[in-house]
Amino acid sequence: MGIADKAKNAAEDLAGKAKEVIGDVTNDDSLKAEGKKDQAKSSVKKAGEDVKDVFKK
Repeated sequence: MGIADKAKNAAEDLAGKAKEVIGDVTNDDSLKAEGKKDQAKSSVKKAGEDVKDVFKK
């Protein structure tokens, strides 16, 4: 996994967490759900990159 990919995934994860917290504070369920979706998407990307890294070795 390249450094740029790791940074993008980390940024997407942080943005998702922020959306989730803001949605929770403002009682905006759609924003909260969007934040959770962003975090899940980031996790899937990270897992895929980790699998690629295993096969590169």
